[in-house]
Amino acid sequence: MMDYSKVLLFVSLTYQYKADNIFYSFNDSEVIMKIAIGCDHAGVAMKNEIAPVLKELGVEGEDYGTTTEESVDYPDFGEKVAELVSGGKVDRGILICGTGIGMSIVANKFPNVRAALCSESFSAQMSRLHNDANLLVLPGRVINGTTAADIVRIWFTTPFEGGRHQKRLDKIKAIEARLICK
Repeated sequence: MMDYSKVLLFVSLTYQYKADNIFYSFNDSEVIMKIAIGCDHAGVAMKNEIAPVLKELGVEGEDYGTTTEESVDYPDFGEKVAELVSGGKVDRGILICGTGIGMSIVANKFPNVRAALCSESFSAQMSRLHNDANLLVLPGRVINGTTAADIVRIWFTTPFEGGRHQKRLDKIKAIEARLICK
């Protein structure tokens, strides 16, 4: 398993556009991890604010929208990102909406997704350290860009502690398996 706490800080990021999606890719550098990112209209500004932090951390992200502040329905974008995380197509995900609550509800409907709504650094750290969260949810109308950047840095550089916490995650997986079989 890759140790995500060892993050390269020298990766250069270029933007490539395809339809309404933005694809982040790297030139001659190691990609640390691949993520999917999505937001509703209330998260567009914050998504753009954290893009340089993702670049700094060596994270390759595919943007699943939206790209404008025109009103949209958050489940449409939350579903896209959560499905990729759930299926193991990406290492992690980020979702952003006004409060983060709606995106959290959508994302946590998917098996193997451990979405954590974080509005401050301690929760971001603990969501990785103890819960091995694989999807970060940010509240675009609740926190500012500086706080979001700090949360993203901490969330991407904090490894899962394992140990007694793995036993708890195994219990969550057992609950998921039982509920999926119904």
